[in-house]
Amino acid sequence: MTLNPFAPLVGQQQAVELLTQAVRQNRLAPAYLFVGPDGVGRSLAARCFIELLFSEVEATNVLSLHNRLQQGNHPDLLWVQPTYQYQGQRLTAAEAAQKGLKRKAPPVIRLEQIREITQFLGRPPLEAPRNMVVLEQAETMAEGAANALLKTLEEPGKATLILMAPTPDSILPTLVSRCQRIPFHRLDVPSLTQVLVKTEHQELLQHPAVLSIAAGSPGNAIASYEQLQTIPAQLLQDISKAPSSYRHALELGKTIDQELDTEAQLWLVDYLQHSYWQQWHQPHIIQQLEQARKALLCYAQPRLVWECTFLFIYQQV
Repeated sequence: MTLNPFAPLVGQQQAVELLTQAVRQNRLAPAYLFVGPDGVGRSLAARCFIELLFSEVEATNVLSLHNRLQQGNHPDLLWVQPTYQYQGQRLTAAEAAQKGLKRKAPPVIRLEQIREITQFLGRPPLEAPRNMVVLEQAETMAEGAANALLKTLEEPGKATLILMAPTPDSILPTLVSRCQRIPFHRLDVPSLTQVLVKTEHQELLQHPAVLSIAAGSPGNAIASYEQLQTIPAQLLQDISKAPSSYRHALELGKTIDQELDTEAQLWLVDYLQHSYWQQWHQPHIIQQLEQARKALLCYAQPRLVWECTFLFIYQQV
């Protein structure tokens, strides 16, 4: 086991330096905002940071601490992810996928999850010097949940919170003002390749479209490749070309609505933007697909969204 918890993290030297110095100098902020694209190492950095912090003071075996943090069973760590509500249960995206559930709306961080954070921080740490809370995809908090979290950030007690978001603008300014920002960046090609090989996903290097969609994010590359495998081959072939008629455009919209859930449809927007740009180099089509993404995120009727999109593409091409 390495003595450097940040060793697995690739290409985020600035973030590593800031976090390491915070621990070494014992100048921890009450809250951090890990800002950057999905899939570039923010979650891994959070685990490495917590491992470094806990190992500095815990009289424990480093390998044992590492395993406990990886398994999420440390009593002083609460890891919060966006969830779906299903039959009275909250399910993460991974748990929903295991159950084969197809959801129309993306998962969100809910008010009751923020209340659980407050309850968790209401007790002193059991083993570590402080309690640690990590909120993935903090941008998915509704305003009520964000305001409840704000009260916690004002008086966190003996705790440090880590919020993850793609940009500072994606969460409430009042939350941003109470966090120290830690920047994360997209990886260059050598670093991206290093991560994919290291995680045994080197087959992705043979898929230029997937790498283009990922745009320097190994996590997005892996997720895109996995998503690609779930799209029916015939559907992918049909939508990779312009509709041949108005009727064909409507049929494509109906098929996508019937066969793909919202997450797959949002990924399809990225895939089609790349594919169509390579074929036609028409900015208007890319903009139309971006409008489709916004409509899907606003819970518009998916079939109508795709019908309008393909009708527009038919008219343009």
